[in-house]
Amino acid sequence: MKSRTAQAATATGETILAVRQLKVVFDTPDGAVEAVKGVDLDVRAGETLAVVGESGSGKSQTMMAIMGLLAANGRASGSALYRDREMVGLPIKDLNTIRGDKITMIFQEPMTSLDPLYPIGRQIAEPIRHHRGGSAADARARVLELLELVGIPEPARRIDSYPHELSGGQRQRAMIAMALANEPDILIADEPTTALDVTIQAQILTLLQSLQKRFGMAVVLITHDLGVVRHVADRVVVMRRGEVVETGTTRAVFDAPSADYTRMLIDAEPSGEKAPPALDAPVILQGRKVRVDYKIAGGFLKKSGLFTAVHGADIHLRQGQTIGLVGESGSGKSTLGRALLKLTPSSGRVLFDGRDISGFDRKAMRPLRRDMQLVFQDPFGSLSPRQTVGEIITEGLYVHEPQLSKAERDARAVAALQEVGLDPTARNRYPHEFSGGQRQRIAIARAIILKPRLVVLDEPTSALDRSVQGQVIELLRGLQASHGLSYLFISHDLSVIRAMSDYVIVMQGGQIVEEGETAALFSNPREAYTRALLSAAYSR
Repeated sequence: MKSRTAQAATATGETILAVRQLKVVFDTPDGAVEAVKGVDLDVRAGETLAVVGESGSGKSQTMMAIMGLLAANGRASGSALYRDREMVGLPIKDLNTIRGDKITMIFQEPMTSLDPLYPIGRQIAEPIRHHRGGSAADARARVLELLELVGIPEPARRIDSYPHELSGGQRQRAMIAMALANEPDILIADEPTTALDVTIQAQILTLLQSLQKRFGMAVVLITHDLGVVRHVADRVVVMRRGEVVETGTTRAVFDAPSADYTRMLIDAEPSGEKAPPALDAPVILQGRKVRVDYKIAGGFLKKSGLFTAVHGADIHLRQGQTIGLVGESGSGKSTLGRALLKLTPSSGRVLFDGRDISGFDRKAMRPLRRDMQLVFQDPFGSLSPRQTVGEIITEGLYVHEPQLSKAERDARAVAALQEVGLDPTARNRYPHEFSGGQRQRIAIARAIILKPRLVVLDEPTSALDRSVQGQVIELLRGLQASHGLSYLFISHDLSVIRAMSDYVIVMQGGQIVEEGETAALFSNPREAYTRALLSAAYSR
């Protein structure tokens, strides 16, 4: 019998997954919602097929249906033949001989895909031992190899880390390691670089390409990043509202798109610039020598110690100002944001509206939470799956405006959803019924419904396609202008930072290495690290 490598090598270009008239329907309180409407597509051995489209276009649900991973209220019909074996309707026991071995999937939101109770090494080893057998020692050696391949620093230490101890980008890389563990025939990558900074994006894409070439592996890339598509894909399928509107070679689609919708996607890019606040605008948030240390537990032949995530950072945020905080995964951006909101223990001083809150405990901070909101990087992990969208976004009103009637709360929910570009009927549905981009807009609605003075936005547009990114940026600008809001905008997407921020702080290894007004920093960066980030971002 031929090995998988040899088999793939002799059959390059052969159609190994044929999808015909695939439909996905979700049953909701408002009736049936057709998310995928008769999709046809082919995946060929050894190729990279990019599936692109705006949030809600049905990209992810198409692949989830093929893998048998739809939510309980979802139904799939049609056909998906993997090497002449029907996947749609296949019993779970039979699906499990294919999933994780011959077809694997990298999910868009790694925090919800990784078990918080187990170290990442144990989770990556699970599919290896399930499909390959072997000893625990052999599996651990393979996991260490994979962690090194996907660029996680200090793999010998990180193998025993829990998901919450990793940055968003590191969690995504752990998911990639798990998906590649058994050298699959088809790798479905759902926004695999969304949570990664630009320099790591290039490394991950190079890694996927090298493994693809070695094993003849087909890659189905689901993404809104057309820069990535242009760089790595052989063919493109464009989806809109559950239907395929265009398909062809990457060159043909980008050079001469036949659909107006495709042209809109290609032309979409964050634009404009943020005007700085008045020079006499009051400082609303100030951090002085903010430092965050984490204890590292000891063990057999391993000493305990401290890991410093943020080294004495200073920051001054004025009313109406947007400070962009950039840097690679693990640079301390999100940790600094949480420390300034008093959500992470830290040393140094934090002042909010001139008031020293450094020593405030949870009870003392509670009245201030209305004015200090946070939009999380991973919206699905922060949205309760057991609550409707309406219940989620009005939850803060129960705490901070308990006098409101049910009708008044509902009216506020309608207004908030409309502000973020969602149909008000969405308040009667559940988070799993929405795309990643739509869930992020729900998270933004939950933050803005209280009309805060300060919002820390942790990668608020990372899950959004380019056209929706522009809408969210305009939304945030409008709210800022209307209410004098101040934003700390954390992102690895420098084009978004440029369009959104009037001041930029660059972090590396927990330290601020450069800062300045946006235009000056982008046009004349002083530090080599900043120049490297800009080069990686604008070289595609």
